[in-house]
Amino acid sequence: MFRAGFYSYNRFAMPTNWERITSSPEETQRVARDIGERCAGGEVILLIGELGAGKTCFTQGLAQGLDIDDYVHSPTFVMVGLYEGRRTLYHVDLYRIESFDEALELGVEEQLGDDAVCVVEWADRAMGAFGESHMLVRLTDLGGSSRKLVFEATGPLHEALSPSRESALPDRQA
Repeated sequence: MFRAGFYSYNRFAMPTNWERITSSPEETQRVARDIGERCAGGEVILLIGELGAGKTCFTQGLAQGLDIDDYVHSPTFVMVGLYEGRRTLYHVDLYRIESFDEALELGVEEQLGDDAVCVVEWADRAMGAFGESHMLVRLTDLGGSSRKLVFEATGPLHEALSPSRESALPDRQA
């Protein structure tokens, strides 16, 4: 353990930032499924990206990793979707809100913690509402079916949720 200024760090610790390039919706879902399989409850996953960047696709993969059988769709008109599996998944969509206060009125903070997993699309519209411990995923459309996923984990989540290298690889034929 080294001390630099006011911050201590372990030079052997995993980085809290990483990225993946995926070439299909199925591959994006595999990366998210890997993360969902590692969720133990209490995780907050924040998704940021333009329309069509793959936020709902990512959430569908996350739901697969949580053993959720229901089809996950964008909750744009209801703002919060609830799905039951190995863990409860709260799927929050903030696309239609216009202010941080509106997110608080929606009760976003009530979906955080406990044994549930909370995934928030358009999280950049209310970043301060989610606490310090979360995983931020920035999704970028690279054209066609390719997506760039940039992960930034704060708090203790990064070690448990870091996607494995294999999760971003295509399935191998036997």
